[in-house]
Amino acid sequence: MQKLQCSKEFMLHGSGLARHSLEIPFWRPPLKRKPATTAALLFLTVLLVAAFTSSSWIDTSSFFIENLRNKTIIISEKPKIPIQKIEIPLECTSSKNQTQTCPTNYPKTFQTEDLDPSSNPVCPDYFRWIHEDLRPWKTSGITRDMVERANRTATFRLVIIGGKAYVENYRKAIQTRDVFTIWGVLQLLRRYPGRLPDLEIMFDTEDKPQVRSSDYRGQNAPGPPPLFRYCGDKETLDIVFPDWSFWGWAEINIKPWHSILKDIREGNNQTSWIDREPYAYWKGNPFVDDRRQDLLKCNVSDQQDWNARLFIQDWILEGQQGFKQSNIAHQCTYRYKIYIEGYAWSVSEKYILACDSVTLIVQPKYYDFFMRSMQPVEHYWPIRDDDKCRSLKFAVDWGNHHKKKAQEIGKAAGSFMEEQLKMDYIYDYMYHLLNEYAKLLKFEARIPEGAVELCSEVMACHAEGIEGRKKKFMMESLVKGPSVSSACTLPPPYEPQALAAFVRRKINSIMQVKKWEKGYWDSLNKQ
Repeated sequence: MQKLQCSKEFMLHGSGLARHSLEIPFWRPPLKRKPATTAALLFLTVLLVAAFTSSSWIDTSSFFIENLRNKTIIISEKPKIPIQKIEIPLECTSSKNQTQTCPTNYPKTFQTEDLDPSSNPVCPDYFRWIHEDLRPWKTSGITRDMVERANRTATFRLVIIGGKAYVENYRKAIQTRDVFTIWGVLQLLRRYPGRLPDLEIMFDTEDKPQVRSSDYRGQNAPGPPPLFRYCGDKETLDIVFPDWSFWGWAEINIKPWHSILKDIREGNNQTSWIDREPYAYWKGNPFVDDRRQDLLKCNVSDQQDWNARLFIQDWILEGQQGFKQSNIAHQCTYRYKIYIEGYAWSVSEKYILACDSVTLIVQPKYYDFFMRSMQPVEHYWPIRDDDKCRSLKFAVDWGNHHKKKAQEIGKAAGSFMEEQLKMDYIYDYMYHLLNEYAKLLKFEARIPEGAVELCSEVMACHAEGIEGRKKKFMMESLVKGPSVSSACTLPPPYEPQALAAFVRRKINSIMQVKKWEKGYWDSLNKQ
């Protein structure tokens, strides 16, 4: 038996062209084949297909004409049809005196271009930590009792049922952390309508993790409460979630992430790394933690220059002066920028890493959702916490003598922020985290008494306060309509050996820097 392959183009959508290949396997007896008859049958088949499909699209992926003189015509799957992106504006009442309600016409589902979402690009590697954060409940699942016990410190309970969001508030949050965190979830629902399962979560907007792993060890220990927050550490089990400032920090005039990232990119382009000040820069509030006050001892003085230029940020005065000296995009003018934690993890981390400067990270205790996948000496330079000044001086001297490598480190961090931390991935991280969390629930979500339905209209249409920045940032970060593509594909969990190797690599890099640093100071002391 022989097989002949040929390709044709057919009219399959009114007068438009769509490409389909014909695969024609057939027997070829040496003397009995009649080419004219075969060609006529093929031509007739083409006419029948064109006539049948001239008025509308049909699914040709399963269209077969069989048993035609031992010949089979297979028309392959039709090409992907581009789906038109739609924008759905907010439906705001005309008067602030009217009660704002949630619309009923926002689509509950939306067809995406990718019919097989699993074929989408794989999410960045830091998505693997979703599996690790949820591992404490992998075997037991999550019961209602576990969730209820999480309200001991929770700021609010968020319930999603049928694609709608309901919030039960427990206590006042710091500034507008809760407002913009909930706003972010509402934008997720606008982006992926009908894709979020029913669920209930408890969210704590305070800084420090609360669910200590040591309290839930042993056979008789209760299951740990699943509590969402912005950071974690190795001693706790809190579930890490993107922080509120991705949608804006109204109190200190920090715009939503997609806007500030664009501004930082423009700032980076204004001053090349080699032309920046060859020192380590930090500006912030030192009074939130002793370690920051200790850092101030490393500032330049008449007696000593540790290669650091440190500045105190007075946010009250800055607000009174219109935030003229706190534009993040204008702070990428030093070759090195210092990140040091405050009361816990600090929002400033992502803005510093985006600068293309070499980020000098003072040994941290806490982590956010993406930082765990960044490696020392590849994305940042580790600084000792117990000897900050000498460690900073060595880091800057090393970078100024290894300019090419230093620039590569700064560029790697900036590229990570630009490519792997864009807002598309922020939403996809939230999407996968909430979906994987919901799979563990062993109860049906329900709307608690006193919970309020929230939507983008209710939160933004008549938002007031903070000199108009609250509403401005909401409108700036509003998801205009459903996404035409599905979320990226969640990567599998780390294999135990791979995770151990990853952690070992990070430790070895830090130890190597400490070894270089010791050699540097030993050589200076011998002079």
